[in-house]
Amino acid sequence: MSTSTFSKPSRPLTWLITGCSSGLGLALARHIQAQGHKVIATSRKPSRTPDLVAEVQSRGGEWYSLDLNDPNAAKALIDSIELTGHIIDVLVNNAGSIIFGAIEQLADEELHNQMETLYFGPSRLIHALVPCMRTRRFGVVVNISSGAALEARESMGGYAAGKAALDASSRVLAKEVAPFNIRILTVWLGTFNTNIGNVSQFAQGTLPEDYRGSVAELTMGAIKSGKLPFDGDTDKAAKAIFEVAVGEGVGAGREAERFLPLGRDMITRVGLVRDQCTHALEVFGEVSGNVYIKKQD
Repeated sequence: MSTSTFSKPSRPLTWLITGCSSGLGLALARHIQAQGHKVIATSRKPSRTPDLVAEVQSRGGEWYSLDLNDPNAAKALIDSIELTGHIIDVLVNNAGSIIFGAIEQLADEELHNQMETLYFGPSRLIHALVPCMRTRRFGVVVNISSGAALEARESMGGYAAGKAALDASSRVLAKEVAPFNIRILTVWLGTFNTNIGNVSQFAQGTLPEDYRGSVAELTMGAIKSGKLPFDGDTDKAAKAIFEVAVGEGVGAGREAERFLPLGRDMITRVGLVRDQCTHALEVFGEVSGNVYIKKQD
């Protein structure tokens, strides 16, 4: 747990949220607007959801097109927003995609695309906005991550790698920018009723015969059939994320926290990772502590 102090201005905040056309991004946009804050929403193709765009705009928000895989898109978006006079207080990196496939089944291009969407795209937005936040001495970055970044099910290796990469860099960033009153919050989502099942992709390579009947194949089959169970409520998650990000409600007095696990399944998954680390120290602690350079007397 961090001991850094954090304060926010007593005014409505301007939120930039990626991936607002469905699921958690849409739930967040609606909840944040209901609390009286300004929302700048994005999606890859706003023309596909004209009713949602109109809804956000009717409540004083704005909606922009954003393709995270385009290396120039983040700077172009921020430049456009700044021309309107808006200053982004809170960035929510929510947009994402997932490709299923056994690790040895995934092609380089598929992995590159996954990393662009989950790591490089969000990182470019962070790079574009953090300098302004640092100058103003205020800002919040919320990265919507996944339990897969901690402990992923078979067939989710590419997705896990992308989420874990942003998690790791954000751990460092959080320490670097804490002195400037900038907060980095990583949200580990469990299984929620988002649109991810409908936008899932699958590796083009053939699954090796040895994997027939494996957890990897069964998981991909469940995704394709729409039978993978989802336990979490995105509206409840949106409320929790908002409160923790701004230090209200369940987040009051917890502004120094950097990680927010959400979902009943995350309690088990976080515990599993904790237990794995504890077990490794129990088994190899003596070895770990005896590989140092001995000083000459």
